[in-house]
Amino acid sequence: MVCQKVVVNEVSGWLRVFDDGSVDRTWTGPPQVEFMTEPVPPHDEFIDGVATRDVFVNKNLRLRIYLPETNPEDESKLPIILHLHGGGFCISQADWYMYYHMYTKLARSAKAICVSVYLRLAPEHRLPAPVNDGFSALLWLRSLAQGESYEPWLINHGDFNRVFLIGDSSGGNLVHEVAARAGKADLSPLRLAGGIPIHPGFVRAVRSRSELEQPESPMLTIDMVDKFLSLALPVGSTKDHPITCPMGYGAPDLDSLKLPPFLLCIAERDMIIDTEMEYYEAMKKAKKEVELLISPGMSHSFYLNKIAVDMDPQTAAQTEGLISGITEFVNKH
Repeated sequence: MVCQKVVVNEVSGWLRVFDDGSVDRTWTGPPQVEFMTEPVPPHDEFIDGVATRDVFVNKNLRLRIYLPETNPEDESKLPIILHLHGGGFCISQADWYMYYHMYTKLARSAKAICVSVYLRLAPEHRLPAPVNDGFSALLWLRSLAQGESYEPWLINHGDFNRVFLIGDSSGGNLVHEVAARAGKADLSPLRLAGGIPIHPGFVRAVRSRSELEQPESPMLTIDMVDKFLSLALPVGSTKDHPITCPMGYGAPDLDSLKLPPFLLCIAERDMIIDTEMEYYEAMKKAKKEVELLISPGMSHSFYLNKIAVDMDPQTAAQTEGLISGITEFVNKH
């Protein structure tokens, strides 16, 4: 007799954890949304002005590179944007369509090479595993700058003096963590020029007012926050852990960190806007260089929702505004 596995934890539509420890991330939500979670194969040829390829650095580090098409006569090097995807540390991949449609746009707009990290996922790999992955990717970029490794797109076109970190949702938490680690390391000749957390998943163990009062969205619900973090945080930790609450009592003092300039991107109707703003105020108090970009009327990770971007003019306009704001930040640093 074959014993049937029993679901012991589930995040609706996204993930199921079984009693034997195995995890199923097959999408079970509305079928019309499934295309956003499907992988986009890499393509060395330029499609809509961007080519992509996957690079396997080692058994734990795989990257997706987005190269924008440039004028062959223009020999100027392009900034490099290291992307750390979201998904509550538990779901999503760098090649998902929701990231492809956003980061091809950003590569074109900012005229930058985007390098997206395939992060290890919880609960198989709890925090700080994705922090380690992000920092390993940054060290690999340093090895390219030093001439110790080789990747032709980055070597021929990348400006290692203008490297930025960017992350969506939980990836925004990783931007802070990787930048803090980088501040303690010698990255030369690479220079970390900036960090761009977009709707970072900063929370506290006690719910904020916005968590209680703001409406849930397709990209973020209370159930997702609670269950993803219970699966991702080190066993025995609460949401006051430094990775999810870098402005909290358990985290290193912000004024002790060496951080590059930050552009903190926030959505006005984000369920976790209160704790995101608390982080902003703490950064300002610590005299860190941080700019604020607010998307009015928008909810968490709205720009990744391709259906809303296509169907709703306001979402489309705010997505373009977000990309323009990020492009401006990259251009001036």
